[in-house]
Amino acid sequence: MRILVVQESDWLKRNPHQQHHLMDRMVLRGHEVKVIDYPIDWPKDDSKGFIFHREIHDNISKVKQEANIQVIRPSFIKKPGLNYISLYFTHRNEIKNQIEDFKPDLIMALGLLNAYTGSKLAKKYNIPFVYYLIDVLYALIPEKTFRSFGKKINMKAIDNSDLVITINQKLSELAIELGAKDENTILIDAGIDLKDFNPELDDSNIRLEYNIAPDDIVLFFMGWIYEFAGMKELAIELGKNKEKYQNMKILIVGDGDAYDKMIKIKKEYNLDNQLILTGKQPYEKIPEFLASADFCLLPAYIDEDIMQDIVPIKLYEYLAMEKVVIATELPGISKEFGYGNGIEYVQKAEEVLETAQKIVDEGRYEEISKKGREYVKSNDWEAITDKFENALNDLIK
Repeated sequence: MRILVVQESDWLKRNPHQQHHLMDRMVLRGHEVKVIDYPIDWPKDDSKGFIFHREIHDNISKVKQEANIQVIRPSFIKKPGLNYISLYFTHRNEIKNQIEDFKPDLIMALGLLNAYTGSKLAKKYNIPFVYYLIDVLYALIPEKTFRSFGKKINMKAIDNSDLVITINQKLSELAIELGAKDENTILIDAGIDLKDFNPELDDSNIRLEYNIAPDDIVLFFMGWIYEFAGMKELAIELGKNKEKYQNMKILIVGDGDAYDKMIKIKKEYNLDNQLILTGKQPYEKIPEFLASADFCLLPAYIDEDIMQDIVPIKLYEYLAMEKVVIATELPGISKEFGYGNGIEYVQKAEEVLETAQKIVDEGRYEEISKKGREYVKSNDWEAITDKFENALNDLIK
């Protein structure tokens, strides 16, 4: 099977998401994959000049080193607003070229503009089109004025789809609201590599490297640090109550919009020994970092639109490692995991410290953590890839 993936995010630099895990494994099963992507962080990484020139990156793998994926980045104009207009035309030409040269058996889209373009070209050339909904994409558009237009484009691409795949119940509901047909919409959960995310992993190297004592309670967060992630508020709360929670340490693996502010908070509240910022780390080291954690966090703003329907893949990894998760009670998460399955809910980030301390004091940690591992143990990536591969094969047939 030849699969052409189109998305408007950075395949190379962003942390592994659902599509990276699946595509690497599909390649190892003998399928061919090409990806058309967009370096979304270009204003920070590559703002000089007027034109981003087309790039081709060969032998790319994100989670399985043996995978071999070609990533193609079409050119675009590096000016706000013009970037989207130019992206529409250059991605359309690239998709058309790949249809003629690569001859994909199906096109799978995760974006907005290039998803719409891909869906139209798929119809023209009679190629099955799959819309893979893993996020509320139009809500992520940085320029708010474009979000309503993005939603309309999202609806058109979904309407053109032969199959819509979502990764949680709330996104399935959203897909139907956006025009997907019940009979053409399926849910395939996020996955975990249970061999890598093993609760028995040794954490001594990480604790030694970052000066974490055996009796310290580690509150762990990984991924992109959005302004609405709640980590700023949690760090400030710890700074205000250092004496009360002197054996608690916040360990953040990743970078993002709020990273520089986290550094300032660390200095302002003198949290050198209690706020650990590692920056971005190789994905293969993540299980080792997770092993050093006691609690894993997702304390995002509860009223943030972007967070309402999503279920980050890292929650499955947290629970697989037999860690207690403390998260704000977001609709997508509470619907997907329910209550009593390894996640303790709070209403805001400032409640995390007290909640963690209470769980420890009441001796409930082991009971909660084991329920989490039990809940996700059937989500092994190979089983998830089986479902995904079968769905695509059925579509092609």
